[in-house]
Amino acid sequence: MPKSMFTDEYKCMVSVLGDVRREQGITQVELATLLSKPQSFISKIENGDRRIDIVELIAIADALKVRPSSILERLERAVSRPIAI
Repeated sequence: MPKSMFTDEYKCMVSVLGDVRREQGITQVELATLLSKPQSFISKIENGDRRIDIVELIAIADALKVRPSSILERLERAVSRPIAI
């Protein structure tokens, strides 16, 4: 069986991003528009088909009007220690 390219911790981060987006009352289309990206960009991130880097995480947080650190704090609470990479 092929190994997943994403860790459970990364999948958790993607879940946190989707939760924050929904809590802010923003659709994938609206977030994509704020980022000048197609809706598929957000969909691929949230479905785990596209990996994001820290700069993209900051841009997404800014578009959602939350601190990037708040997303990371939620991730820290949601995953076990130590985080695998």
